[in-house]
Amino acid sequence: MSAIAPPTVLQADRRRALPGTLVGAVVVLGASLILAFFPGVFSPFDPTAFDYGAIMQAPSAAHPFGTDNFGRDVLSRVIHAYRVDMQIAVFATTGPFIFGTIIGALVGYVGGWTEALFGRVVDAVITFPFLVLVIAIVSVLGPGLGNMYIAVGVVGWVFYARLLAGEVKIQCRLDYADAARAMGYNHTRIIFRHLLPNAITPAVVYWMTDMALAILLGSSLGYLGLGAQPPAAEWGVLIADGKNFMTTAWWVSVFPGIAIVVTGLGFSLAGDGLAELLRANR
Repeated sequence: MSAIAPPTVLQADRRRALPGTLVGAVVVLGASLILAFFPGVFSPFDPTAFDYGAIMQAPSAAHPFGTDNFGRDVLSRVIHAYRVDMQIAVFATTGPFIFGTIIGALVGYVGGWTEALFGRVVDAVITFPFLVLVIAIVSVLGPGLGNMYIAVGVVGWVFYARLLAGEVKIQCRLDYADAARAMGYNHTRIIFRHLLPNAITPAVVYWMTDMALAILLGSSLGYLGLGAQPPAAEWGVLIADGKNFMTTAWWVSVFPGIAIVVTGLGFSLAGDGLAELLRANR
C-alpha cells in the first residue's frame, strides 16, 4: 500500500486549514496592516490632541471608544497604536529569525563540538523565563523600543536556532544530501541551497506565531514602562494609562486590550493555517 496520502485526504486537509488561514489573513493583513500603514485615514481625531471639554466621556457616537483622562479619543489612539505594535511584531522577530536560522543551519550541519557548545548556550537561556531575561536586559540598557528589540534579539534567536538545528540534522540523513556531497558541492551550497530550503518550514510557521507573542511582549513592556514611552500610542501604554480608572472609565483599558487579543489571535490563526497547508502539501 502506498504511503502517500490520496488526493482526497490532502484536499480535506486544505479545506480544514482554509478557514483559519482566511480569518488570520483578514485580521492580520486586511485590518491590522491597513490600519498600521494608514492610521490617519481611519482615525477620527488627532491621537495626541487634548480636549479638556471631553474628559472621560463614555463610548458614544462622537467617540465610539470613549475618551481618556486628557480628553483624547481612545479609538484614534488604538488605531495609531497599530503602527507601533505591528513594528514590534516585525522588528522584534525578524532579526532573531534570520540570525537563528543561519546559526541553526550551521550547527545542524557541522555537529560535533559546535552542537555541544550550542547545547550549553540553549541550556543557559532556557533556564530563565524569557520575559524575565528580556526585562533584565531592558532594565540595564534603558527603556525604549530600540533597547527592547536588542533584548529580544539577544534571547530570541536561540529558539529559532534550536528548531533549525534539529530540522537540518534530519535533512542531512536523507539521500539528496548524500548525493549533493557525492557530487562535490561545497558546504555553503549544500547548506543554503539544498538543506535550508527543505528545513525552514517549521521556522517560518513559528515566526508567524512568534509575532503574536512579540505583540504581547511589547504590550507588557509598554505597560511596565520599559517599552514604548508616552505620549506614544501603544496598546500596553494605553492600558497602563487607564489602569487607575477601571471602575469609572473601563473603556480606556478594555478597548486596547481587545485590540491585542484580536491581533494576536489573527497571527495565531494564520500560523496554524499555514502549518496545516504546508503539512498537507508535503
